[in-house]
Amino acid sequence: MQTRATPATAAPLERFNTATAAEAAQTLLTCLHSRAWAHRLVAHRPYPDLPALLAAADEAAYDLSPDDLTDALSAETLPTLPDDTYAAAHTALSAAHAAYESRFGHVFVICLDGLSPDETLNHVLTAIRSRLNNDPDEERLVTAEELRHLAKTRLTNAL
Repeated sequence: MQTRATPATAAPLERFNTATAAEAAQTLLTCLHSRAWAHRLVAHRPYPDLPALLAAADEAAYDLSPDDLTDALSAETLPTLPDDTYAAAHTALSAAHAAYESRFGHVFVICLDGLSPDETLNHVLTAIRSRLNNDPDEERLVTAEELRHLAKTRLTNAL
């Protein structure tokens, strides 16, 4: 679906609503790398406001298939930690990430929105160690929930 050009001075949501389908999908894929999720959100434009878009994004994320989740996880990177994190902490975190990826076959994802830099490392280490105890089905549900949180945060930041 081709839409009309929008002036650069338009609000981000208005630009998203009136962008071409390919442009809107590209914006969404930077938030969550799932073509099914992006396609569904693009198809339901225009959105009256950001909360409506976020609600639709959340709903679409709940409907992701296991293959869609695998696609989304393939583009995720490890959480960013403060630069001044101790070398020993990086070693512990690297070991925990390696154990996680070995157990579950994908990168560890976690939404750190709202945490202060001082809390980040401890939160990540605690979460990864705790989640290593999950069975694969349980972890897939937790991972999907974290991806939903990440997508909503990224979408809010993008728009």
